[in-house]
Amino acid sequence: MTTAYVTHPRYVEHNLPEHPEHAGRIRAVWNQLESDGLNTRLMRIEAQPADLESIGAVHTADYLDLLERISQQDRMVRLDADTYASPTSYEIARLSAGGVMDAIAAVAEKRADNALALVRPPGHHAIAERGMGFCLLSNAAIAARYAQRQFGLNRVLIIDDDVHHGNGTEAVFYEDPSVMFISTHQSPIYPGTGAFEDTGSGAGTGYTINIPLPAGHGDASFTAITEQIIWKAAERFQPDLIMVSTGYDAHWADPLAGTMLSLTGYAQISREFVKMADRLCGGKIVFVMEGGYNLNVLSHGWANIARVLLRDELIKDPLGQPDIRHTQPDITPILNRVKNIHGL
Repeated sequence: MTTAYVTHPRYVEHNLPEHPEHAGRIRAVWNQLESDGLNTRLMRIEAQPADLESIGAVHTADYLDLLERISQQDRMVRLDADTYASPTSYEIARLSAGGVMDAIAAVAEKRADNALALVRPPGHHAIAERGMGFCLLSNAAIAARYAQRQFGLNRVLIIDDDVHHGNGTEAVFYEDPSVMFISTHQSPIYPGTGAFEDTGSGAGTGYTINIPLPAGHGDASFTAITEQIIWKAAERFQPDLIMVSTGYDAHWADPLAGTMLSLTGYAQISREFVKMADRLCGGKIVFVMEGGYNLNVLSHGWANIARVLLRDELIKDPLGQPDIRHTQPDITPILNRVKNIHGL
């Protein structure tokens, strides 16, 4: 089993130390992979920058011009209250999107069986005309279009398990039946999108599946969602490639939300996604780094994904289960609502 590991040492150059999305996040993951001896078992690929044609397939020329102008200044710029860009950030964002493209290429060209793309800045909130929510370029969307155009992987399933709704990824494919987007996310929190009834439009109707969850849902709920919603939707869609936009901010110890997944729960659903890929698309799956702001959670979580892709049985969960003194919410009404909307 060959697992590609795509990253770049320059990802740390996009940095605002006091910001939740800082360079220490990816350093922590790199260090954990090394500490656990996983980096020597992975096929290391150094990310190359995404080409302008690929980026332009998702983002507007005006927005890319803005990022280029920022790169010519000598100061940090705020795109909004949450999102920063320094003079080197556009270059690093191109390396981030390019890293996901390189992971797909490794799998599509059969140099690797599967891949993880440890990239930053993250991407799933960036929309065509602007960055937002810590994100500059829509990494997964850019890479999905690349997979279709370059390798003929025409049906792409994107699963987004970040605690925040992937509004940017959704927007790119909202009218497109060639990409199915499935998002589990806490609601109501940032960015306030991702309602049950948002299912796509035009030819894309039914190819967006949103599963908004109140705070408090944990491992059992996510296992049920995976078994009863995501598996059924994936089998109906029959993807050529699965991408997983993974954010470890749905973990119970993350400071920015209130979802109760454990590292064990994350590993369990990640294993199911790998099984989906094995059954439906010849094992072609790429995990893409999004959020996660507790460094201990983030680093161990990505080490576990490496183990899952390498088919290791071992999973490490040093934080264990949350100390919950009340019953977690019942997932049944949510499952039934999604099934009814989507005919699952």
